[in-house]
Amino acid sequence: MPASAAINPAIPSDLARRVAGWLNVYRLLVPTVLLGVLAFARTPYLPVANPGLFVTTCVAYFAAGLALILRQRLSGPDALLPPLLNSLLDSVAIALILVAGGGVSSGFGILLALPVLALTLLAERREALLIAAGATLAVLIPQFFIGLRTARPEGFATAGMLGVVLFAIALSAWPLADRLRASEATVRRQEIDLANLAQLSEYIVRHLRESILVVDPQERIRLLNDSAARLLGADLARADAPLQSVSPELLKLLARWRDSTDRTGLFPAEDPTFASPDGSREIRAHFASLGDANPAPVLVFLEDTSLLAEKVQQSKLAALGRLSASIAHEIRNPVGAMSHAGQLLAESPNLAPEEQRLTEIIQRHAERVSHIIESVLRLSRREAARAERLALEDWCTSFVAEFCETMQWPSERMRLSAEGQELEVRFDPAQLRQIVWNLCENALRYSAGDGAGPIELICGRRSPNARPYLEVADRGPGVLPEHIERIFEPFFSGGRGTGLGLFLARELAQANGATLLYEPRHGGGSIFRLVFADPLRWIGEMDA
Repeated sequence: MPASAAINPAIPSDLARRVAGWLNVYRLLVPTVLLGVLAFARTPYLPVANPGLFVTTCVAYFAAGLALILRQRLSGPDALLPPLLNSLLDSVAIALILVAGGGVSSGFGILLALPVLALTLLAERREALLIAAGATLAVLIPQFFIGLRTARPEGFATAGMLGVVLFAIALSAWPLADRLRASEATVRRQEIDLANLAQLSEYIVRHLRESILVVDPQERIRLLNDSAARLLGADLARADAPLQSVSPELLKLLARWRDSTDRTGLFPAEDPTFASPDGSREIRAHFASLGDANPAPVLVFLEDTSLLAEKVQQSKLAALGRLSASIAHEIRNPVGAMSHAGQLLAESPNLAPEEQRLTEIIQRHAERVSHIIESVLRLSRREAARAERLALEDWCTSFVAEFCETMQWPSERMRLSAEGQELEVRFDPAQLRQIVWNLCENALRYSAGDGAGPIELICGRRSPNARPYLEVADRGPGVLPEHIERIFEPFFSGGRGTGLGLFLARELAQANGATLLYEPRHGGGSIFRLVFADPLRWIGEMDA
């Protein structure tokens, strides 16, 4: 609703609800007090000409007030009687009390003053005059019949003066009623403006591309937008959920930040990144305190580092493509000529052992340069993925047999583990083979010792989103902590290889909608985890 929208007159205002509520309380108090005085005080304090009518009217008046309170409670705060009907109820009840009390001389007529004042605040000017007129008639009519019966007209002057007082109350309440209604209309418009601003703010926060959530001092999520829910898992991430159940890794980072001396949101000594619950991406967290309390609510910004890494890698890939196009023919032919010359030289029967060793060095390094050039060329001419449905366990079984036969690796030192359930993925078979071959070749290179343990291929589903994965695990020396962030960069090598295998593997994984992650293995070694695309996302496309 726009801020300038008119207030709906059909909806009772807060003023009307409050006045009607207090008027109903008045309807309970008046008969209670009158019956109490009648029962416990001496007769001269409350002269009643007709006790039966007096008691019946008081009981009925009390019951009517109680019924209106229950109606308002059960039917909602908007279930209010119109002012004229409220005025009719009070006028009839007080008129009968006047008849039972013997007329205006009993003083009961003044009980109409408060209902007239209250209902005038709620009614329009014409209705206010009708309310005052009805109250005046409620005083004059009983006095008229009592005067006819007793033939004593002295009470008419008092009844007339009381009617004038009731009209004066109604007239004097007009300016106050107008002012109250104007103030309440302003307040309601301001409430609408604030509600619209709150809805606008919530809409903006929820649809921001940046991922934002607010965590209270009790480590519960108070607010999060759709982007943060997708990063943390839409099934678990919701308002009022404990952060421990949504992301224990994020809770640990938050605890470390709370314990830090400065509240800058930075981690000078450690990188504040963690894996998403489905293991498909890496998330960087930034924290900001909301307020000066200790502990205070914390605003958490979540950054999907895979998006930034993807852009950087795409830029590097483009640069590598341009570089490879310019140097491939310039370097490949001379390197091939040097390698061929080294082979011819090695076949000479007159070489000394030292010269033979030099030719081996030439051939080995020429071959290494050739591998680098071939990797760069393969990277530059990489074609789009041609995804197919693959039964993951069957594919892994045939791959293990091929790898062991080609690399002359004992089959007992390469183990395949599955969860015993049928796993189906969507991937380019050639590119999947290239990725897993690179990972297994690295594992073989670093796990060649007898005591290093077997290379393991583990496939299964991750919780809670059931995304299939394939892990290549080894018991080698692992990756140094300072190198973990760089192992997927092109040309970065820990001392062996060209430094392009892992970079190319991650590029091929992203081309198929998958994610390649690394984590240290408990007890020593490395785990490279290939998390495939969500099957619920592509199964409909494949069926169509």
